[in-house]
Amino acid sequence: MGSDNRIYQDGIPANSGDFFNKPLIKSTGFREYDVRWRLEGGEEPELNYSGLVVLGKAFGTWLFEHLDGFAQNRQVVVGHDFRSYSQNVKNAFVLGLLATGAHVVDAGLLLSPALYFAQHHLNIPAGAMITASHNENGWTGIKLAQGLSMTFEPEQVKEFRAIVESGQFQEGAGRYRTVAGIRERYIEDLVGRAKAERPLKVVVNTGNGTAGLFAPEAFRRTGFHVTEVHTKLDWNFPNYNPNPEHVKFLKSIGRAVREAGADLGVGVDGDGDRLGIVNDKGEEVFSDKVGLLLARHFIPHVKRKRREAKFVIDVKSTYLFEKMVKPLGAEVIWEKTGHSYIKAAVRNNGATAGFERSGHMFFSPPWGRGYDDATLSGLIFASMLSEQNKSLSQILAELPPSYQSPNMQPHTDDRVKYDVVAKLQAQYEGDFKQGRKLAGVAIDRLITINGIRIQFVDDSWFLVRASSNTPTLVILGESFTTRKRLYQMIEEVLARLKGFPEVGEFDQLMPPYPGED
Repeated sequence: MGSDNRIYQDGIPANSGDFFNKPLIKSTGFREYDVRWRLEGGEEPELNYSGLVVLGKAFGTWLFEHLDGFAQNRQVVVGHDFRSYSQNVKNAFVLGLLATGAHVVDAGLLLSPALYFAQHHLNIPAGAMITASHNENGWTGIKLAQGLSMTFEPEQVKEFRAIVESGQFQEGAGRYRTVAGIRERYIEDLVGRAKAERPLKVVVNTGNGTAGLFAPEAFRRTGFHVTEVHTKLDWNFPNYNPNPEHVKFLKSIGRAVREAGADLGVGVDGDGDRLGIVNDKGEEVFSDKVGLLLARHFIPHVKRKRREAKFVIDVKSTYLFEKMVKPLGAEVIWEKTGHSYIKAAVRNNGATAGFERSGHMFFSPPWGRGYDDATLSGLIFASMLSEQNKSLSQILAELPPSYQSPNMQPHTDDRVKYDVVAKLQAQYEGDFKQGRKLAGVAIDRLITINGIRIQFVDDSWFLVRASSNTPTLVILGESFTTRKRLYQMIEEVLARLKGFPEVGEFDQLMPPYPGED
């Protein structure tokens, strides 16, 4: 093992000689379960290509030290998303991997789930996907795979960062090769996992992200009539960021559904692992309710095989899981928000599926392989709907009424966002101990596995947490009584946040209150 003899820098002016001579890796880019930086744009970059070589060396070193069997085959499959610089980012990262003696198998332009599929198809447990998901152009990141259907969890990110900081890397001479045909084999695999009982009309919107090369074709080949919206690749994301939690993205899908007279609208995020759904009336359906409908659909199938139905959901999810899934004899397991947390919980608990409010969904066999894939999730949901003699809006109307807020994320620097949440949590814990009502309703309990979720006696709730992968907080809520109650809860949170000057501009806010329920 040799020393790189260079300590990475946390900040280097872009227009300087040092920018090309020293590795730049801003420490805030090491996040809970992946790594993500601004490469271009903004005041100053957070990462440079020399830094990416170091990251490649560190990942190769981690694989030799921690992944069972890696020293024998030494193979790593890599892919990249569609951005103006992603191929260059991948090439720099690959240089670092090769310098450790790792053998790189380059699968080319892919979605994150297509990279996970390639690992299974090629039987290569180690993988790295160059992507910043739905973040705007200028951001980059790496999703690091430590096994089949297994990405880095917080402990592995800490180990990876420690190797980067040590400057001590494995030395060797790896080989490089490309592999063709992964896109076609991936789409074939998707089509084999779903069936269109009725040829529903489906709007597919990929927000000009990489999924435009994959999702529309998969839906057509499964037997659905597809209307494409913003599926042409454009790394500038000229219409909006392809984020299924953003109302602007969902509203665009809704307009297209109404214009086409479609049965369903599907939105796929930038790297293809998060799903958004719009019903036949063009109304957005938040992903936790999509998961709720899928869970209820799966339960009889699981019970027929005399197995226990278990579902993992994140702390941002609707309370309807407690009301409508548990009574059917299924177990509901609450978990921290984060695709690595939910993925691991599904695997460790032998769960049927896992659902995250952001749109990550995980299906165990026979439906999936345990990793998050928005196109697969959309196909399974459309297949379920095609078996019904009702529209999606009719199915949703049969659920108990609830009013949900969009996901709201005010900018809060990575260095202070967790402190802000901790201080806010202390305030609410004080309110709970003193028996104070919030927005006129008593608190039933506090859930603190991930930020602070205040659960009220009327089953309504709201949540404040720090985002794991962006410099923001996350705020959302749900009411089971009236829409006004939802707005009152959100107003209570926003009023508290005014006391924190560290909290900045929101990405989106509640729509204007319509004045009626």
